[in-house]
Amino acid sequence: MGMNVFVLTGAGVSAESGLGTFRDKDGVWTRYDLSEVATPEGFARDPAKVRAFYNARRANLAGAEPNAAHQALARLQAELAARGGRLFLCTQNVDDLHERGGASQVVHMHGELAVTRCHDCGAAWPDPTPLVPETVCPACASRGRARPHVVWFGEEPLFLDAIDDALAEADLFVAIGTSGAVYPAAGLVTQARAWGVRTCEINLEPSDNARAFDERRYGPATQVVPAWVEELLG
Repeated sequence: MGMNVFVLTGAGVSAESGLGTFRDKDGVWTRYDLSEVATPEGFARDPAKVRAFYNARRANLAGAEPNAAHQALARLQAELAARGGRLFLCTQNVDDLHERGGASQVVHMHGELAVTRCHDCGAAWPDPTPLVPETVCPACASRGRARPHVVWFGEEPLFLDAIDDALAEADLFVAIGTSGAVYPAAGLVTQARAWGVRTCEINLEPSDNARAFDERRYGPATQVVPAWVEELLG
């Protein structure tokens, strides 16, 4: 029986690819009013402002490349599968760098930046182009209701049942590059420990809930993650 590993990644895994993290002193969220660009109410008030914010982030993503941490996790996913195990790769990130780094299955609990969704009917489709008010939903034909397929504040994260199931089956839970401040993701370590799953944090520096982890490793993701994968695969 192979090993089942649950990896949760946050902004820290993509920071060295040139994508801004959110909660640092010069992070994205310190430069914008969240309520204006990342809530359903903000979208209702000023859809143009919200679209402009996410169009800038789509452009930023188009210029980013996966780094050694993304590639190491893709390798881990492939090797564990070959050994009869599994890597359940769950990310809070809305970028597609895990996929571009070679991962075959990624669960995006906070949605995906390069996917557009209809705010009316919920239909979603791959779309890295700029969001415009003229967009017509291919499913319900409503116009002007296109939004990024991103979970905003006040909205429920995606795939929570699948995440629960995977965590229950895991031998090891690892949080990589997460702030430990955003729930429900930040609560997964507590849940894992309650179920007797071993836990590890890999981060640039200790997260808000670092003390909840059995094991902790700190340093740049591009150095620490490949070394940890190497060790795990033995």
